[in-house]
Amino acid sequence: MEYIGESSENEMIALFLQTEAKSPRYRDKILQIISDMGVDSSIVIDPNIKSDEENALRKEILSRFRGFGKDKEIFDGFPKNVRWVWVNLTKNDLYKVKYINYSYWIGLSGGSRLAKDAAENIRKGVEIFNVKNDGFIEGARYALAGNSFPPMILVSDYENENIIVLEGHLRLTAYMLVPDAIPDNLKVMVGYAEKEELMKWSLY
Repeated sequence: MEYIGESSENEMIALFLQTEAKSPRYRDKILQIISDMGVDSSIVIDPNIKSDEENALRKEILSRFRGFGKDKEIFDGFPKNVRWVWVNLTKNDLYKVKYINYSYWIGLSGGSRLAKDAAENIRKGVEIFNVKNDGFIEGARYALAGNSFPPMILVSDYENENIIVLEGHLRLTAYMLVPDAIPDNLKVMVGYAEKEELMKWSLY
């Protein structure tokens, strides 16, 4: 893991929303929240993290969308003091990244929460809760064709003992299906927090 530079909570929120707004699964929900708030979709699609007004609006959008700052949904118990940075991961680093502690991902990975194990199960045709694996397979084909994904957002303790994907489960799984498509230096965002605080996160 190679340190690139500092990031921020504002940049994390912007990246999170910008990426998930492109997802067929989440796009409509995000756009509905934006509409309900009476703001322009450009603050998510083309974010300006230098704007305090935009940053505040995006934080509210992520709060309504995923419970950020309210100790709800995927941010239930999430640490308050997080240092956000940019890093490059090697292929070996990526193999160690775990899914969140959630029933679907636990089942898909056979209990290990490792995407490489989920990839093996997907190859065997294993489906969890009758959810099709088509999205992972399409993602793998996309990567194998030489296309790049948006940066994933990971969370870790300062010793990198437990690195967990916060946003980017499908992309992580797609990479594990076609490891030859993983870039030599994969740029990701990582949020570092004290392990004692991370252990309070419901998905840790």
